Amino acid sequence: MGGLEMERKTVGWAARDPSGVLSPYTYNLRETGAEDVYVKVMCCGICHTDIHQIKNDLGMHEVVGEVMEVGSGVTKFRAGDVVGVGCIVGCCRNCRSCKSDIEQYCNKKIWSYNDVYIDGNPTQGGFAGAMVVDQKFVVKIPDGMAPEQAAPLLCAGVTIYSPLNHFGLKESGLRGAILGLGGVGHMGVKIAKAMGHHVTVISSSNKKREEALDHLGADDYLVSSDTDRMQEVADSLDYIIDTIPVFHPLEPYLSLLKVDGKLILMGVINTPLQFITPMVMLGRKSITGSFIGSMKETEEMLEFCRDKSLTSTIEVVKMDYINTAFERLEKNDVRYRFVVDVAGSKLDI
Repeated sequence: MGGLEMERKTVGWAARDPSGVLSPYTYNLRETGAEDVYVKVMCCGICHTDIHQIKNDLGMHEVVGEVMEVGSGVTKFRAGDVVGVGCIVGCCRNCRSCKSDIEQYCNKKIWSYNDVYIDGNPTQGGFAGAMVVDQKFVVKIPDGMAPEQAAPLLCAGVTIYSPLNHFGLKESGLRGAILGLGGVGHMGVKIAKAMGHHVTVISSSNKKREEALDHLGADDYLVSSDTDRMQEVADSLDYIIDTIPVFHPLEPYLSLLKVDGKLILMGVINTPLQFITPMVMLGRKSITGSFIGSMKETEEMLEFCRDKSLTSTIEVVKMDYINTAFERLEKNDVRYRFVVDVAGSKLDI
């Protein structure tokens, strides 16, 4: 398995208290086991839910790196491969979800950070120089795809791809809408357009109209407070992907769906949402949710994005900018994803 030390140390950045301020610290990595891949981190995406995580709530982030060493039982990867790691690094492998290859719904899934691994040690995530990951939770980054581009796809890309795949919404000619134009939403526009859908962006103001139509290629733009335009679009959409992470009424959007249309919730909202049941009953409409995607879907999504030449719109920063990046992210001041250049950063300032 190579000549690397059995007990490795690496430097990571972490929040030590609910203030959410990140600073460097050194910790040990586990020995590379038979099924493990030892990855030198190249870059790491910052997801909106990372804000929740560093303040002791739900969160995740996504990593791209170079394989430095593999365990004796690893067959899919070898040293030198560029690989990705999403927000899950473990599951029970025995439940119905695991056996159906939708391990993201395993009740015993292990988050890539701020969780406890099966060996009893904490998971440390990707704001660090290196990590050791079970091969099941590692994906090959397609040749020709830039690492900094791949990182956000492991979160935003698969979060969009998974529900379109699962609910049978990949066929050309469908009419869909993306509610909220942030990190996930902008990939929603790109992926749905690449599938041949007519895509409407729905927002609370006209602020992002030019961005949506001219830069991302959306077909239509709808301001949710414009009652006349909302009425025009009523009963016309096959699906709406709702990425808004704060409380909002659902009725205005349910009215836009045609019979059997789906409102797919993706924002992490910790307050109850409300709707009146006839809005759903009288069109056999569904309110459903979706959470990231499986490893299988992640691989499919990366190939799809490579084949369609899809990229995410990103701003690359160094690790010493991380706290400023989180402050800006809280204000939605980023187009549309921060990616940390870990390999090019001095980690132990």
